Amino acid sequence: MWGREVDGKVLTFHLAGINNQNFLMRDEETGSYWQQITGQAVSGPMRGRTLPFVHSDELSFRLWRGEQPRGRVLAPVAKYAGEYEEKDWDVKMDKARSILQFPNSGLPMREQVFGIFNQSASRAFPVKRVLADRLVLDHVGDEPVLLVVAPDHRSVRAFRNLTPPRDFYEFSENADFLFEDTQTGTKWNFQGCPISGGACLEPLAMVKDYWFDWKNYHPSTTIYARRQ
Repeated sequence: MWGREVDGKVLTFHLAGINNQNFLMRDEETGSYWQQITGQAVSGPMRGRTLPFVHSDELSFRLWRGEQPRGRVLAPVAKYAGEYEEKDWDVKMDKARSILQFPNSGLPMREQVFGIFNQSASRAFPVKRVLADRLVLDHVGDEPVLLVVAPDHRSVRAFRNLTPPRDFYEFSENADFLFEDTQTGTKWNFQGCPISGGACLEPLAMVKDYWFDWKNYHPSTTIYARRQ
């Protein structure tokens, strides 16, 4: 998710085409073309500029509504209903052929991953592995990270682990908490906050993407492996 304001100017975007099976957006104000996955202008007057990244979470609607009961929902526009993709669009896309191919890269091209990156490294977390493991203690480069799956077995959040990084227990299905750390026995909820009060873990941005797309724009990425 990207912010639309650059240099104090709010930009209006339209889908303009496809580049390596990744959307290109064109802004009305300058006519520049922007890459969906990177938020970077690839041609036009704004070439080289990058849209501000906006943090977002991968949540089920039920969980989000529980956390944000007064939240606003982007609803379909009735007159364009026939132009929207079908509800099983993502299922069909999982079976579609990818133009980009990275043989022996470790994952099928259409595998969905959660991508996390920082200034020095990037790492792909296969969605199926994360959902199966439920609590992922790992690193992106030398930065300790924590991925947590909610009790609904669908929603996922990522956090920076504490410094020094803590070890965490497996999930508890108790409605009051999801996991606890071995050092203090503190119980933590899905918001990354201790239920007894105190400082919360710092949320960490991640991008849900197809492996071929993530690999294309993060060629040096590593892959999270299932625990043994």
